[in-house]
Amino acid sequence: MSDLVLHHYDEFKGVLKNYQVSGRAAGVLSGLNFVLMVAPTSTGRNTIIRELLKTGDYYFIVSDTTRPPQLRDGAMEQNGVQYFFRTEEEVLIDLKAGEFLEAELLHEQQISGISIRELEKAKNANKIAITDVGIMGAAHIEAVKSDAKIMFLVPPSFEEWQRRLMSRGAMSQREIENRLRSADNEFKEALTQPYYNFVIADDITRTTSLIDTIAKGGLNPDQDKAKTLVGQIHTQLQHKLITPNL
Repeated sequence: MSDLVLHHYDEFKGVLKNYQVSGRAAGVLSGLNFVLMVAPTSTGRNTIIRELLKTGDYYFIVSDTTRPPQLRDGAMEQNGVQYFFRTEEEVLIDLKAGEFLEAELLHEQQISGISIRELEKAKNANKIAITDVGIMGAAHIEAVKSDAKIMFLVPPSFEEWQRRLMSRGAMSQREIENRLRSADNEFKEALTQPYYNFVIADDITRTTSLIDTIAKGGLNPDQDKAKTLVGQIHTQLQHKLITPNL
């Protein structure tokens, strides 16, 4: 991706600076049940999303991007699976029309975001829209759709989280450190925001059931315990990051 160039870079910057969703898009968002999944690395977010999709009550929102498909785990990414791969011109037209929920300039070389088109599909199917986002994406979406249910998955303990991370397979020391530093930022940011539903990602069946309950308007019994756990794990992580030989 290092050689990617946005040919409409200046136009994108201008549109994104003062971006607002259209009136039509706001109408689609009204009444839409939308679940956002935020999680540090190796917490099991993708597994839980797959379990929720099996219930038939959820529609997974696939983001748009201007970058071309890439080779991932020996297979080429597929349009409509990992992303909808669109031209700069197509994305720019929709942005100018306010037809994205949110969009970001990533690495100064691509635009990625959630199209209202996908959310409309979920609403028309009478399903709960669900997708995974980072902390910045969650903040941007919450500013537009304050009733979105934003989940922050919390490992059951620092030790179990580290075990899961190391069981992912061969990773360089640099990659491990990058993942941990990203998680450090995610934990810190999550503790400052009032909109997160903190859920402990321990047993898959229990965690999936609880998120489903929250998504459908139920209470979150994990909230206080899980938020305290975030603080504890964050403290342990910071200690790990300042010690040699991560």
